Amino acid sequence: MYLSLLSALLLGLFPAADSVSTDIAMLEQVQIAPSSESIEISGSLSASGVVVYDALSGQRLFAKQARIQRPMASLTKLMTALIIVENHQLDEIVTVPRGVVDVTGNKAYLPPGKHFTIGDLLSALLINSANDAAMTLAQFHSGSVSAFVDEMNERALRLGMTGTSFRNPAGLDHPAHWSTPQDIAWLTMFSMRYKEISSRLGSSGRRIASREGDSIQLYHTHALLHEVGPVMAGKTGTTTGAGQCLMSVVEGAAQDYIVVLFNSNQRYKDMQTILSSLETGPEPVASQ
Repeated sequence: MYLSLLSALLLGLFPAADSVSTDIAMLEQVQIAPSSESIEISGSLSASGVVVYDALSGQRLFAKQARIQRPMASLTKLMTALIIVENHQLDEIVTVPRGVVDVTGNKAYLPPGKHFTIGDLLSALLINSANDAAMTLAQFHSGSVSAFVDEMNERALRLGMTGTSFRNPAGLDHPAHWSTPQDIAWLTMFSMRYKEISSRLGSSGRRIASREGDSIQLYHTHALLHEVGPVMAGKTGTTTGAGQCLMSVVEGAAQDYIVVLFNSNQRYKDMQTILSSLETGPEPVASQ
């Protein structure tokens, strides 16, 4: 269902880049889904930036300041995961660097000097939103965080994410670290085609262990994945500069959706408002 990126480009929903055709050519099949009708959100949203996309056709169904650049916090980790999955095998062994103890923000508390697989570190990155996992993976792949950031920005341009600028692999606040809801939706649709990413974004929890036997229990930071409901996968992000950010993949009765929130004061209340509107179907809500 996530292989219909070409239709999004044909509809003109995302900024085009010459090298985007390289990524499209990687897809063995492209299914052009029929167009969907726009939706209307029946309720107020605290989020400053919001987009809702049809996950199959790539058509934008709702937008609020979709192209305004803002900090995106740990939604950044979708790009970190994409680069790792595209270049490494899950069973590769990584040594946790000593410097991770100084990483700020959310962490899995990876023990320095111990050895974990790429797969386990990806789980810490996407389920627990661990900044120490992001820094560990970045240094393993590129030798330094700065070199990894250069690759993140290059990959973003190849995907047509012209409204995005990365300065670290975790999503920590920086004056030049920002994206747009539209770009993150595009990144989500592309990265979800990798089962190594989609399975972790949809897992409520997982236990990982180092080769030395250190065990760490991970719990997904997206609260709605711990409830019975239509949210199938997601990613959170929270910093002082970004506010509350959220990406959700939602299963609908007739179609699935990608929902991205930037700078929300109450992201789960916002999501419940959006989910209630999606449950009514694609027909616009009549004005009162």
